[in-house]
Amino acid sequence: MTSPRFSTVGIVGTGAMGRGIAQIAAQAGSAVLLFDTQPDAVAKARDALAAQWDKLAEKGRLDPAQAAAHKARLRPAASLAELAGCGLVIEAIVERLDVKQALFAELEGVVQPTAVLATNTSSLSVTAIAAGLKRPERFAGYHFFNPVPLMKVVEVIAGLKTDPATCAALTEYARQMGHTPVQAADTPGFIVNHAGRGYGTEALRIVSEGVADFATVDRILKDQVGFRLGPFELFDLTALDVSHPVMESIYRQYYDEPRYRPSVITAQRLAGGVVGRKSGEGFYKYVDGAAQVAPEPPAPQVAELPPVWVSPRAARRAELLQLLKDLGAKIETGPSPSMNALTLVAPLGFDITTVAVVERLDPARTVGIDLLVEDAATKRRVLATNPATRSDMRDAAHALFARDGKAVSVVRDSGGFVTQRVVATIVNIASDICQQRVCSPQDLETAVTLGLGYPLGPLAMGDRFGPANVLEVLFNLQTVYGDPRYRPSPWLRRRGAIGLSLLHEES
Repeated sequence: MTSPRFSTVGIVGTGAMGRGIAQIAAQAGSAVLLFDTQPDAVAKARDALAAQWDKLAEKGRLDPAQAAAHKARLRPAASLAELAGCGLVIEAIVERLDVKQALFAELEGVVQPTAVLATNTSSLSVTAIAAGLKRPERFAGYHFFNPVPLMKVVEVIAGLKTDPATCAALTEYARQMGHTPVQAADTPGFIVNHAGRGYGTEALRIVSEGVADFATVDRILKDQVGFRLGPFELFDLTALDVSHPVMESIYRQYYDEPRYRPSVITAQRLAGGVVGRKSGEGFYKYVDGAAQVAPEPPAPQVAELPPVWVSPRAARRAELLQLLKDLGAKIETGPSPSMNALTLVAPLGFDITTVAVVERLDPARTVGIDLLVEDAATKRRVLATNPATRSDMRDAAHALFARDGKAVSVVRDSGGFVTQRVVATIVNIASDICQQRVCSPQDLETAVTLGLGYPLGPLAMGDRFGPANVLEVLFNLQTVYGDPRYRPSPWLRRRGAIGLSLLHEES
């Protein structure tokens, strides 16, 4: 084993995060001193880690000699003074600025002048924590994610006065621990928690408008885009007592930036104790840990389908016409629909009502289909009605697009359906992270794919669906809703306008 960058590491705090960091540090070959204000907590943490290594050895996934070596490197510290010989001390305690500041002020008087001090904060300013230190240049953020051994990304955050050499040492050590380091500026949410704002908050806005229910939104985003968990499944997993305060914190720290606006839905559910899996009920109810989700209703049975007319302005019009042909639809090709025709539109960003009015179509017979993503690449088709759409036309469209067995969701009118809104919001926030120079485009992609598990990094997602298309969605959402939340980032607007990849970084 290569000698670790820090031969002795102190960990302050023995919660899940502290235990996880201690585990990977010991496995990297460092001697680890564990300290907690509750002495019995240290013993419990050591016992838990020892049991974990023993279990891996029993299963043949870890050599017994290695397990014994890991355990031998893990030692208790009865006081902060015992951390005097540590080359690195990582704090993983309560998220309170005053408590962290007091801890590091005390630690600074204990450790050697060459020692590095690091905070695992997820939401506080690294610069603010270091404000009272005599040597803030050796202090940095070192943000791991739970569960630490499995979540292989760590954010290395420089405060205003951090020496680049401090971040370089932490970066090297992260790699020795088997993690992927990414460099982040000291901004609210750093990279991962910042980039993650779009997925949940836009889904909450969609539900708050009555467009679709929680389960439908989850199904659409999993089946159309490939997210592993829908936003409401994710909220239930992380729990609203964790995720809602983060939403509020980042929103306030950015001085009420509309892109990060929280939702009254999560505030109310948090107040009522309906926080997720751990409480037995969140956006779903749980029985023996399994979410109780009502099955989707079957597609309606329609005796005779009407002819179909497709708007000449529809996105992917040629693809849509071929799909209708494959589904056996009778397609009208005239300049306008007949009096009996089902009228299909496929807008980007606009709602169905606006399209019907602008194109002078009969809203009672107009239904929209979301074609941001090509049909062959999705497991689900999404249709949208407008307030005037007749039920027979809605059912006809549903039955037609379900003919080949592909799942179909029908939602109420919404600018950008569901997928367009959520994808565009994710891409826009990610673009602005790069515009603000919070991190490099490559570190953003790495952090989000490892930290959030998205099927693509957000910039790659924007390239996949087309920066120009994402821009069109955002401009049109702004028109429909009049909300500055949807204003495009300059990073996205400029690259979309001149046909550059969103991953392109100026020299």
